[in-house]
Amino acid sequence: MRTCEEPRPPNGQSPIALAAGQSEYGFAEKVVEGMFIVVNSITIKIHSKAFHASFELWQLQGYSVNPNWQQSDLRFTRITDPQRGEVLTFKELTWQTLRIEADATDNGDQDPVTTPLRLITNQGRIQISLKRRTKDCNVVASKLMFLLDDLLWVLTDSQLKAMMKYAESLSEAMEKSAQQRKSLAPESVQVSEVGIRAQQSWAQPFGGSPSPSSIGQYFDKHDMKESSYHLLISRLDLHICDDSHTREAGALKHGMLGGAIQLTFRRMAFDYYPFHRAGDACKHWVRYSEAMETRGQWAKKLVSEFQSKFEKL
Repeated sequence: MRTCEEPRPPNGQSPIALAAGQSEYGFAEKVVEGMFIVVNSITIKIHSKAFHASFELWQLQGYSVNPNWQQSDLRFTRITDPQRGEVLTFKELTWQTLRIEADATDNGDQDPVTTPLRLITNQGRIQISLKRRTKDCNVVASKLMFLLDDLLWVLTDSQLKAMMKYAESLSEAMEKSAQQRKSLAPESVQVSEVGIRAQQSWAQPFGGSPSPSSIGQYFDKHDMKESSYHLLISRLDLHICDDSHTREAGALKHGMLGGAIQLTFRRMAFDYYPFHRAGDACKHWVRYSEAMETRGQWAKKLVSEFQSKFEKL
């Protein structure tokens, strides 16, 4: 894989559906989704202007699960609501060992002598939820959860500096990608609003029925209101040590040893909602609390003040 100078256009229709000669979510999609994939080892290499990295995975498995993240009958791994014209699917990826390594390139802006960045983790898994339209298989919203158990990471100060430089080198590409997502966000929001209006109209009494069907309630329970990405680490032991080989010889003669710091994090979580608009409700967030309600009122106040100033201009 190689980072792009300019972000690529978004994907169109599903290649599986096109190869099967269909445009809607159908039999071909269900067959591919039902596959159980086992890979003994996989290596992913990423090249950038400033660094190159590699991801090595051992004993990778990919399979479909039900909304409770359990392996079951394939018919229970998807939720289709014909009234909304949307389908929810759930996937899980697991691996035995993950090895990450990054190093500066020769033509990058890093220092000539850098320390490669390495990270080795034990078992982990990724939980993927997708919401797609049945008429063209386009993804309306997605949810990705990256779950890790105990993680021990030893970093030297030079590796920490190198990691910050690697992040800076990707900031330009990430900013361009964010601008592209924002330009396409109105279309996603419009689709969501259409689905909400259809849901509200469908929830009205029809034919003497006072409430929507059970499939609609089941869909609402596991529905993704907006795209989000999550990282959860059960325990992280981070050791940052000083590089002794970079010290001057005189300092070593005087017995000046390097320092170190140890940080321990338990149940550390990161949640990212790229399409969330200021002032919108946050009750559907994964770790919603009452403290966010105060923040929501503050955000709505700022948005209303901005809109009033904008209207005057």
